[in-house]
Amino acid sequence: MSGNGQMVPMTYREAVREAMREAMRKDERVFLMGEDVGRYGGCFAVSKGLLQEFGPERVRDTPLSESAFVGAGIGAAMNGMRPIVEVMTVNFSLLAGDQILNNAATILHMSGGLFNVPLVIRMATGAGRQVAAQHSHSLEGWFAHIPGIKVITPATLEDARGMLWTALEDPDPVLIFEHASLYNMAGELPASAGPVDIDRARVRRSGADVSIITYGACLFKALEAAETLARDGIEADVVDLRTLRPLDDETFLASVAKTHRAVIVDEGWRSVGISAEVSARIMERAFYELDAPVERICSVEVPMPYARHLEQAALPQAETIVATVQRMVHAHV
Repeated sequence: MSGNGQMVPMTYREAVREAMREAMRKDERVFLMGEDVGRYGGCFAVSKGLLQEFGPERVRDTPLSESAFVGAGIGAAMNGMRPIVEVMTVNFSLLAGDQILNNAATILHMSGGLFNVPLVIRMATGAGRQVAAQHSHSLEGWFAHIPGIKVITPATLEDARGMLWTALEDPDPVLIFEHASLYNMAGELPASAGPVDIDRARVRRSGADVSIITYGACLFKALEAAETLARDGIEADVVDLRTLRPLDDETFLASVAKTHRAVIVDEGWRSVGISAEVSARIMERAFYELDAPVERICSVEVPMPYARHLEQAALPQAETIVATVQRMVHAHV
């Protein structure tokens, strides 16, 4: 993409596609592999057109074996390539869990620092699309538990467009979790949009009354809640974590020091999740800044229902965030 300040309309899906296209044009070592990424154009149409542009050597359809093609990606990365491995949805990543946990994450350590694994794994995550219990997981918190990898969760068009190249330049494995409900999200990006960092959280809205800490698709529920709260005279600091491993403690701790209240919104399950980790770090490092206990809003701990009204009831919603914040603020004034 080129231009001076020109804004280009695009969807989240197109932002990811453009990021892959630019990376493949820029570096001949970059290639894409995964189920249905070639002739079919990707399960979510993210890679549509890339096979025609780059050919079957660089856009490779794989057998239906996540363990095999993630393992092949690890091998390619160790031998100097820069593979982008697409795992169709996050639940299928469990079939490659051994490769990710026992190989990709450990080879640098096990080789005494001799072998890096510059591998990028992309996968769709999250619920809200009525695809029932097996395809609605938010397991990024599981992978954030693993030393040796980075876990990033682009929510905005800018991050969807810019995080991939930064991840490809990283010498170690990077897992990118793209919330499937965001693929149709439309907006505009500068024609000159380029790489962005994958190390820092971002404050997406500034306020002094409460910190709403979140990531992924829940960012937009948090921003919607913040708009509603503002009409009640409550101004929220909305923090987009962006990267779940390593967590950028400084950004959300600075926010809590400013607002003295924290609500963590996480589409994952409440028990032993990212929300618990963020809450623990706030308690460890900012306890005396708090005017109220940390609150967590997470998905209900059930297999995700198929019926839309039950699915929506199981997920964090803007209305729940609003009610929680109002209760916190009005109870401690």
